[in-house]
Amino acid sequence: MLNELQSDLGAFRHYLRAERGMADNTVQAYGRDLDRFAKWCALVRYGDYTTPTLRDLARYLAFLHDEQLAVPSIARHLVSLKMFYRFLKLEEKADAAAVDLLASPKLWERIPSVLPPNAVDELLKAPQAGDRFFLRDRALLETLYATGCRASEVVGLKVQDVYLDASFLKCFGKGSKQRVVPLGRPAIAALRAYLADGRSAKPADGPENVFVSKSGRPLDRIFLWALVKKYCKRAGLPAATSPHTLRHSFATHVLAGGADLRSVQEMLGHASISTTQHYTHVDRDRLKAIHKQFHPRGKPGPDPKPADGVG
Repeated sequence: MLNELQSDLGAFRHYLRAERGMADNTVQAYGRDLDRFAKWCALVRYGDYTTPTLRDLARYLAFLHDEQLAVPSIARHLVSLKMFYRFLKLEEKADAAAVDLLASPKLWERIPSVLPPNAVDELLKAPQAGDRFFLRDRALLETLYATGCRASEVVGLKVQDVYLDASFLKCFGKGSKQRVVPLGRPAIAALRAYLADGRSAKPADGPENVFVSKSGRPLDRIFLWALVKKYCKRAGLPAATSPHTLRHSFATHVLAGGADLRSVQEMLGHASISTTQHYTHVDRDRLKAIHKQFHPRGKPGPDPKPADGVG
């Protein structure tokens, strides 16, 4: 049975290259993850890999933890395994149950730094209309998850860098590197409502920060951290949840939807992306299409009207 697994893994690599048109480094990344799965199968003498159970997959998760992999790496391994089982389903060697198990919230909840999509939904719904800064807080959380931006990038976001009509924003990452990040319909709606009706008076001089306090002062990372903790507690989510958890969750969910690693790297700002004033090296339409297709909240809205001060 293990020889058959190796044969299927080889066929899967060929499928990614020949039929999906993925780059060699992407295929190799999936291959390395699945080689570890094959290693585990051999160690535990796990023969019937075509019909895994939740208990089997939990055992594999425990193995990945024992290998001392970082949480994002463990999440990526599960995404690679899900892709493999989708392939097996196409080849009629496994049924839909295996793919469903790999998307099961019960499985993802075993990875503490990644929230399952239903938990993210609960967090995003946590700010209520009766809260003092409801529109701001909802827009903050939506922006964190919609973009996968770092906490510092979100609190440093300027009004002139938000393009709601075009469904994207510009942010400045580590080393002041600029990148374009797509926005989905829920984030656009939340930002539009906040900028139109929920934003406090702002300073007269200097660039305008999107997210400000009642007095118009820019928020900082510590404030954002406390804000996420507040709404996580309200939503009944783990106390360890942080703004960075939403970044990990963004990447995991988009990858789980089938996005390629290179595109996710671009959206997260992990890759070295050279930029110019006109962003000639960033294909906005390509990134927006990927975000729309794979992000759970990435569907664009119907021709929204721009809020004042948004280009």
